[in-house]
Amino acid sequence: MTSQDLDAFAAWVEDLMRERGYDIDSPRGGGKSRIADEAGVHRAAVTRLLQRQSMPDLETTRRLARVLGVPVREMLIRSGRLTAEELADPHDRPAPAPGAESAGRPTLEEVAELLGIPADRREMFVRVVEQFLPQESEPAAREPGHEGTRRAAKAAAGD
Repeated sequence: MTSQDLDAFAAWVEDLMRERGYDIDSPRGGGKSRIADEAGVHRAAVTRLLQRQSMPDLETTRRLARVLGVPVREMLIRSGRLTAEELADPHDRPAPAPGAESAGRPTLEEVAELLGIPADRREMFVRVVEQFLPQESEPAAREPGHEGTRRAAKAAAGD
């Protein structure tokens, strides 16, 4: 993180605080203490941010986001901690092509990535999860009312 990142983030947070009615400009305005109290964070963390001394930790960032009424995702991106790509919003996913196999569902590889499974363990994750997914021919047999059909098919096969 550069000092430019910190400066840009702090300026954005200052603007949000002012828009939300926190008096952070006058020495006795109480805005820094008030936002710290409402967010449940130390006043020093707010002061260090506004003085461009340090970026708040993740928990402080999350709490400030809640009080300021902005998504944590936006706070993390604007702080420079993560990029929009690293925090890809699953709702921003492009629609699948007509007739696409996944019908809008993420692949197991995508799920592993979203869950933060390390790249060197994703193949194992996929193999394990696949064991718990129904096979293409099984759903009808598992649906209520199809038990007789399954038994009849077994009997016809001589089982």
